[in-house]
Amino acid sequence: MQPPQPPSRSPDAEMAGPFPPDLHDVRHLKLKAGLLLLWVAVTFVATYFARDLQQRVFGTWPLGYWIAAQGAVLVFIGIVVAYGWAMNRFERQDAERNAAQASPDAADRPHG
Repeated sequence: MQPPQPPSRSPDAEMAGPFPPDLHDVRHLKLKAGLLLLWVAVTFVATYFARDLQQRVFGTWPLGYWIAAQGAVLVFIGIVVAYGWAMNRFERQDAERNAAQASPDAADRPHG
């Protein structure tokens, strides 16, 4: 007795996964890698050099305190804002490119 065969899936069903394939575009991967490197630098490198940063004073508090209490949080918020801005920009570029491909003769038509 043979085990039951799974139903064959069409190629369109393969593309209907949780992530559309354009999320793995090179632009998106470079953006994610850059923001992840920034996150690692702020999280681990600043922590590693925290003792050295305590020697410098910013206002009345040591610089290490400012980075831990305020600076890291502001950088993390900046990472989220930069990711959202860049993804919106990528989506606009993709929409413009898809519109141009949908009607390639649109530039040849007279206006008005």
